[in-house]
Amino acid sequence: MTDDHAPTLAVEPWQDSRRPVAERVEHLVQHMTLREKTSQLVGLWVGADATNGGVAPYQSDLTREPLTWENVIADGLGQLTRPFGTTPVEPAAGARGLARSQREVVAANRWNIPALVHEECLAGFAAWKATAYPVPLSWGASFDPELVGEMARRIGTSMRSVGVHQGLAPVLDVVRDYRWGRVEETIGEDPYLVGTVATAYVKGLQDGGVLATLKHFAGYSASRAGRNLAPVSMGRTELADVILPPFEMAVVEGKVGSVMHSYSEIDGVPSAADRDLLTGLLRETWGFDGTVVADYFGVKFLLMLHGVAGTEAEAAHLALNAGVDVELPTIHCYGEPLVEAVERGEIDEALIDTALRRVLVQKAELGLLDADYAPEVPDPDGIRLDDAESQDVALRLAREGIVLVDNDGTLPLRPQTRVALVGPRADDAMAMLGCYSFPAHVGVRHPEAEIGIDIPSVLQELRDQVDDVTYALGCEVTGEDTSGFAAAVEAARAAEVAVVAVGDQAGLFGRGTSGEGCDATDLRLPGVQADLVEAILDTGTPVVLVLLTGRPYAVGPLVERAAATVQAFFPGQLGGQALAEVLTGRTNPSGRLPVSLPRNEGAQPGTYLTQRLGTKTDVSNIDPTPLFPFGHGLSYTTFAWEDAASDRTDWAVDGEASVEVTVRNTGERAGTEVVQLYLHDPVASVTRPLVRLIGYTRVPLEAGEARRVRFTVPADVTSFTLRDGRRVVEPGDVELRLARSAADVESALPLRLVGDLRVVDHTRRLTVDVTVGS
Repeated sequence: MTDDHAPTLAVEPWQDSRRPVAERVEHLVQHMTLREKTSQLVGLWVGADATNGGVAPYQSDLTREPLTWENVIADGLGQLTRPFGTTPVEPAAGARGLARSQREVVAANRWNIPALVHEECLAGFAAWKATAYPVPLSWGASFDPELVGEMARRIGTSMRSVGVHQGLAPVLDVVRDYRWGRVEETIGEDPYLVGTVATAYVKGLQDGGVLATLKHFAGYSASRAGRNLAPVSMGRTELADVILPPFEMAVVEGKVGSVMHSYSEIDGVPSAADRDLLTGLLRETWGFDGTVVADYFGVKFLLMLHGVAGTEAEAAHLALNAGVDVELPTIHCYGEPLVEAVERGEIDEALIDTALRRVLVQKAELGLLDADYAPEVPDPDGIRLDDAESQDVALRLAREGIVLVDNDGTLPLRPQTRVALVGPRADDAMAMLGCYSFPAHVGVRHPEAEIGIDIPSVLQELRDQVDDVTYALGCEVTGEDTSGFAAAVEAARAAEVAVVAVGDQAGLFGRGTSGEGCDATDLRLPGVQADLVEAILDTGTPVVLVLLTGRPYAVGPLVERAAATVQAFFPGQLGGQALAEVLTGRTNPSGRLPVSLPRNEGAQPGTYLTQRLGTKTDVSNIDPTPLFPFGHGLSYTTFAWEDAASDRTDWAVDGEASVEVTVRNTGERAGTEVVQLYLHDPVASVTRPLVRLIGYTRVPLEAGEARRVRFTVPADVTSFTLRDGRRVVEPGDVELRLARSAADVESALPLRLVGDLRVVDHTRRLTVDVTVGS
C-alpha cells in the first residue's frame, strides 16, 4: 500500500528529468564556477603506466597525475578514462570499483554530477575476459552491415552493463596506403563500404546504450608514406570524395553521439585546431550535435608535435575555438593552464561554456544528471563479458570475413587427407587478434595474467576436422632464423597437402608487424616467412597458403605457385574455428576483399579508387594493377548472373534509376554470392575514379536456387566535388556496372544523366536501396 500524501523529496532544477534538457543544462552553466566548468571538459586516466610506453602515443612522457584523486574530483570530473582497459581487472571487481569511484565523484562535487566513462571497443569491449571479435578489416570483408550491427549491439550492451557510457569506435578512415600500420583497424579502401558498415556499427552500439565515437576525423589514413602520425598531402577533391563521405554518412544517417579529431594535419592545419572542419563542416553543415573529443593527448600535441601553439594555454585556446569539447585521456591543457588564461583575460569564458553545454547535454541524455542516478551495477557477480551469444556472433562474422582468393580444386580438404600444417600463424592464439583486442593491446604488458578468453588456434581446430595433421613451426613472424625450415619441409614432403599459415603479429608502436605505430616500408611478408613458403612450394606438395594479416601483402609469386590461397584479417577469438571450417568445406567461403591484394611489394601502394592516369600505361615500367582486385572472392559453388536490365536509359539528375539481375546458384551446395554495383563516369569536369562502389548485397542461395536482385539508385550517389568545392550531379553518360569485383564486371548498363548541373549538399541521399526477391 502506498501513501499518496508522503512528502516529495526536493529535486534540484538540473536534476529534474521532467524539465527540458536545455533548461537543466543552462542552470548549471550559469551557476558553475570556472574550475567546475573546466573540470567537466577533461578526462582522468587512473592507473596509466608512465614507465613502458603503454597503449597511447607518448604515454610514458605525458602520463602525470600531479594532483591527488580527491583534489581532481573536488570540482567534478568530465570523463573517466578506461577503468577496464588499462590493466586486467575481473569484470565483477571492475564494476564494483567503477561504481565506488562514481559515488566518490558524485559526493565530492557540489552538483552531484558523475563522470562519463569511456572505453575502447574497436574489436569488442577492450576489457579482460570480454569477447574478442574480428577486426574492422574483417567486417569489411564480410560485406554484411547487418551482422556488424548485431555485433555492435552486443558490444554496447556488455559495456553498459558494467557502467561504461562511451565507446571509442568505429574507425572510418579509408585505406590509402597499405603500409600504414592501422590498416587492420579500418573497414577497407572504399568509402561506400566503410560508410555503410561503420554506420551499422554506430547504430548497433548506440542501440546497446553506449555512445559511438567516430575515428579519426579526418584524413589520418592518408599520411605520407603510410607513416603513423605523419603530415597529409591531399587535395580538396580527395578529402571531399574519399575521406569525408563515411563520416558524413555516420553523422547524418547514424546520428552518432561523438567524434574524435584526428592526429593529422592537412595543408599545415592540425585537425585539433581546424575550426572549418570541426565546427564549420561537422556542426554547421552536417548538423552534428554531439561532443568532439580529443584523440589521446591530441590537444597537447598542438604544442609538442605540430608547433602551432607555444604554451598549453594556447593549445587549449586553439582546440576549444576549433570545437574540441573534451580533452582526453587526462588533464593537461584544459586544466590549470586554461583556468589561468581565462582569469588573465586571454581566453573568453564563452568558449568554455559552449563546450560545457554539449558535455552536460550528453550527460543529461544518458541519465547522469537525474536525481535518481545510481552508479551501482545490478548483480555484478553475474556479469559475463564473453557469453555464448557473443561468441556465436563472433564466429559468424569470422566465417563471413574469410576470403577464398584462389583455388585449383585442392580445397576443401577431405577429412582423410594427410595434411602438414606449418608456419608461425598455425598454432598461436594471438594470430587471431588485432592490436586493439585486449590481449594484444593491454594483456601483453601483463604476462602474470591469463589471456582471459579461449582462443583456439588453427592447428587445434583443424585437428578436430581432419584425421591426420602434422605440425611444424618453420619460423617466427619476424627475425632471420631459418633453422626450423628443415622440419617444415620434411612434414610437407610426407603430406598430401601442406597448409602454410603466415602473416602478422599485431602490436603497438613497433612491438608488432601490424597495428598502431607498426608501419611497413614495403609489402613483403615480415621476416623470412616468404622464404618458408618458397621452401614448402619447392617440395612439390600442393600448398594452401593461409594469410592471417592486418594488411594486404604482395605475395604474387607465392600465390601463383600455390594450389589455393585463403586471406583472413585477424578474425577474432573464434577465427581458428572459422578458418578450419573454410579449409574443410564445412563453411562455404563468402568473404570479399575489402582491400586489393597488390602485385608489387615495393611500389607505392595504390587502392582501386584510381583515375585513368593511375592505371598501367606505356610511359612507366611499373604496373600498378592489383594481383586481386577490391571485392574479389571465390566460393565452393558457382553462380550464374542472368537477365541484367535497367528500367531506363535517360536518368534525371534529380531522379532514380533501377538495375536488376538474377543470380542463380549453379553448383551442388548452398553458398552466398556478393553482388556489387559500381559507377563508371567516363567524362567529368574533374578526373574521377574509373569505377567506385555504390551498392552491394549478400545473396544466400541453396543449390539450384535463383533470386532477383534490384538496386534503386538515386542520382545523388553519382555526385562529386568540383574544384570550387561544390558537390554536383553532372549530366552526361555513365555506366552502372553489376560486378563480382571492381575488375570482374558481369553487365555494364549505359545510362545518360539528363537535366541541368545540380548542386547537392548533406541533405542528398547517401545510399542505394537494395531488394532481394525470389
